[in-house]
Amino acid sequence: MVKPVDRGWQCADDAFMTAELLGSHTLFRTRSLDDAREQVARVFCPHELTTVDGTSAVRTVHNRLDLGDIGLNFLDYGVPVDIDPGPLNSFFLVQMPLTGGSTITNGRQTIESNVNLASVPNPTQPLSMRWHATSPHLLVYVARQIAEERLRKLLGHDLIAPLRFELGMDLSTPQARSWRRLVDLACADAEDNGLSMMPEARNQLVDLILTGLLMSHEHNYSEALAHGFKPAAPRMVRRAVELFEAEPERQFTVTELADAAGCSIRSLQEGFSRYVGMSPTEYLRELRLQRVHDELVSSSTDASVGAIAYGQGFTHLGRFAQAYRKRFGELPSQTLRA
Repeated sequence: MVKPVDRGWQCADDAFMTAELLGSHTLFRTRSLDDAREQVARVFCPHELTTVDGTSAVRTVHNRLDLGDIGLNFLDYGVPVDIDPGPLNSFFLVQMPLTGGSTITNGRQTIESNVNLASVPNPTQPLSMRWHATSPHLLVYVARQIAEERLRKLLGHDLIAPLRFELGMDLSTPQARSWRRLVDLACADAEDNGLSMMPEARNQLVDLILTGLLMSHEHNYSEALAHGFKPAAPRMVRRAVELFEAEPERQFTVTELADAAGCSIRSLQEGFSRYVGMSPTEYLRELRLQRVHDELVSSSTDASVGAIAYGQGFTHLGRFAQAYRKRFGELPSQTLRA
């Protein structure tokens, strides 16, 4: 997981420190309870916010990274607080305590959330929470419409009932750990102003986070996702292959491929596995590697390996060179000099 960074409050009279993520994307810092309530409501929804001890003293910091279809948030009130938004209605919110924990009541269910147990409230049921002392949270905001549309594309048919996640998300499972690493990668990359800030790379990362959440955490369609699909027909797989062949440099998302092929995401993945012998991502990487190899063989020795690799869609030269050497038994620079 991303290691929190210690950043002090930028006020001369401040003596405390808070562990932060997304520190270069600060929305606000405030000691005012009313101000904290108002500004957090602008991002999420109107809600009741009170301190557990009944005072108005808070030390709130809210950092936010907007990635389009999802939002990543670091939120710390600095003191124990009670939060009552009622039903969230229009969005899902994955809440992960970075330290400490929180008591989450959603409908008739209550859980004690901690660093190993996140919460994913059902947006159609009333929500109330108590964030305990020293409990900054990492929050992943996903619009309900976006999540359900992604689920529909994974399934390949309309939803019979609204999407409902299990309230408690066990972050110790291999699938959840993998998903959390994607979120941590986005946070760390944003601090470095890295690839996630570029539209095409950002779309790929968002696609993985959205799909990963639906595949890694239990919900009322998990069984259907696991077993209720058929492999895409060969003609559908061929459409995706033709897209790759026409534009190998393009950063396709699996959603775009499934839409173009006319099938669900899971069906396309299974179709590639059955008829091509690899996943769509693996096929595209192999195609790009072959295109780079062919271009290097036919290029003059003063050509740029980096330019050729970038031209075929590779964005990380180190990983490209490793994959190229594994595929062809030599470095791309050796192919160019041959």
